[in-house]
Amino acid sequence: MTGTRQVRHDASSRTTLDKAADENFPVAPFFLPRAWRDDLMAVYGYARLVDDIGDGDLAPGGADARHLGVAPERAEDRLAMLDAFEADLLRVFDSVPRHPLLLALQPTVRRRGLTPEPFLGLIQANRQDQLVRRYETYDDLLAYCELSANPVGRLVLGITGTATPERIRHSDDICTALQIVEHLQDVAEDLGRDRIYLPAEDMKAFHVTEADLAQPTAGASVRALIAFEAQRARELLNDGAPLVASVHGRLRLLLAGFTAGGLAALDAIAAAGGGYDVLPTPPKPTKPSLMREAGSILLRARREG
Repeated sequence: MTGTRQVRHDASSRTTLDKAADENFPVAPFFLPRAWRDDLMAVYGYARLVDDIGDGDLAPGGADARHLGVAPERAEDRLAMLDAFEADLLRVFDSVPRHPLLLALQPTVRRRGLTPEPFLGLIQANRQDQLVRRYETYDDLLAYCELSANPVGRLVLGITGTATPERIRHSDDICTALQIVEHLQDVAEDLGRDRIYLPAEDMKAFHVTEADLAQPTAGASVRALIAFEAQRARELLNDGAPLVASVHGRLRLLLAGFTAGGLAALDAIAAAGGGYDVLPTPPKPTKPSLMREAGSILLRARREG
């Protein structure tokens, strides 16, 4: 693992990596082998940075633009930044990247034999975020999740050497669910960025308008819509749960943690404001809820495995 540890992260890269503590699920928990932890954090740094570029949430000071060779006057142009980021990603596979987080990713890519496709999918999802602000149907949203979320699970399976077609299918269910859960937590924040990830056809069915989503608290129609979408996410997590039983040891603990993070966040959403009121502040899962869900998932995996 010396290749990863030799990379010196600057302040902006450390800020990006520190965001792992705010996720719904443990990114690289202590019980994993050091090699896995390093590789998972390298992939997390990549995924977090591409999302931060797409959301305009980069650390102040312009270090990321300088690393990517983007002129200061274009640093606020998210599409230009994503183009430069993609060019630097491709250097991971054939030369030497410029950005410290991509330089840290290179040993992981080489050691695990990872391919460019999942990494490119995450970039494409963030390009789509600059161009698509609303989703008409649930299927449209699922297609977005195929780019924005599912590659992460596939990378985890690649790092751990456990990818099979069936596991990838279950992983996709879990990752899509986690993405939907995040959208439900961040309805107000996303609206502030002029993005709505609640399908328009569902908003219409529940008589919810964009003005309703801009209110300080959710009315009955918004709560009913959020409950409907939360149930969809819960069903996806349940569909993906056999992934946990299909692996063993520490990887089982990790995947149980990912799944439990989604279920605990859904519990927080259900409890928010007396029931599915996600508008005042993003509902966050509690540690006891996370541990309870993880225990339940592991118990079921033990019975099934």
